[in-house]
Amino acid sequence: MSTTSSALDALLQARYGSSTDAAHSVAAHTLNPCLETQLKHRSVRSYQDKALAPDTLELLVAAAQSASTSSNLQSWSVVAVEDPERKNRLARLAGNQDHIRACPLFLVWLVDLARLDALGERRGLARDSLDYLELLMVGIIDATLAAQNAALAAESLGLGIVYIGGMRNQPEAVAAELGLPPRTFAVFGMCVGHPNPERITSVKPRLPQQAVLHREQYQAHQVTTSADNYIAIMSSFYQRHGIKTNGDWDQHSLHRVRGPDAMTGRERLAEALRKLGFAMR
Repeated sequence: MSTTSSALDALLQARYGSSTDAAHSVAAHTLNPCLETQLKHRSVRSYQDKALAPDTLELLVAAAQSASTSSNLQSWSVVAVEDPERKNRLARLAGNQDHIRACPLFLVWLVDLARLDALGERRGLARDSLDYLELLMVGIIDATLAAQNAALAAESLGLGIVYIGGMRNQPEAVAAELGLPPRTFAVFGMCVGHPNPERITSVKPRLPQQAVLHREQYQAHQVTTSADNYIAIMSSFYQRHGIKTNGDWDQHSLHRVRGPDAMTGRERLAEALRKLGFAMR
């Protein structure tokens, strides 16, 4: 076995927490820098008190703009936040998450239909489709693809990131803080910074491929049977890292989706979106 093949096997084993799932037929492939960055991804919530290199933000945005975009509409924007006071206010709106305060750069990724609206108004052209749910979906997908490109770029530079869904806890307040016009919406945030070497983070195992990979048609029988080993793997992971959970992985996950009381304000998201200018027909 070559050194690169061995390294690839080790990364796959870490990603799945099992040598069994890692052994799927990847023998024809060797490790490259892109795959290594992807497979090593982990969330980073502790950062050094260290500024980013000059022009890092612009490089991340260039990577983001290299992502695919539906019909070249480019229906997303990003707000870069570096001011400590604004980060502090956003941290409070997101459930008081300290890593927002600690990171040198906080990116807020937006659905942005305001740009097309403004251009349509200037041209005197119809843009009624902006009032439909499909265009909101397009904006969410575009923003997500762009953000993931930026995340991979950041990690390739030795930086760490973590996504912040808490931007959706209080959408109107976030919009006010960022000065967002109607028809824009903060989908999520992203902390970016130099990882704190004193806080060791581990690759979190994912579900086995049998749980997420369906060939030709959805194989419902795979869903529960393939999760059993994963539940055991995650129990070991939680115990090893001292992570408190609400039972096993499936119990913990189901606790998160048990009802509106678990949604930290996001149960009223449809109402908030309408207030922010999205008709969602």
